[in-house]
Amino acid sequence: MPDRPEIVCICGSTRFVDEMRAANRDLTFAGVIVVAPGEADELITDVQKTALDTLHLRKIDLADRVLVVNPGGYIGESTSREIAYATATGKPISFTDPV
Repeated sequence: MPDRPEIVCICGSTRFVDEMRAANRDLTFAGVIVVAPGEADELITDVQKTALDTLHLRKIDLADRVLVVNPGGYIGESTSREIAYATATGKPISFTDPV
C-alpha cells in the first residue's frame, strides 16, 4: 500500500470546465488527490493568464500522472504546451478521448 494516494493533474481547455469538474469528482471519489486548472468567472488579463499557465506547470510537477480532458479529441495550444512539459518531465499521460 502506498504511503499516500495517487496525485493526478487534470489538463484541458477551459471550454471543457464541466467535463474537467466531472473528472475531478470521479477521481476524488476513487481516492485520488486531484490538482486542476484554476477557474475564473470573468475574463482574465494576459498577465493573469501567464501566471496561471506557470502555476499549472508546477501542479504537473506535483502530480504522479496527468489526465488530459479532451472531448472529441480537442487539444488547444495551452494544453499542448502542458502535454509537452509533462512528457519532458517523464509524467505518464492519459486522455479521456482518443487523440
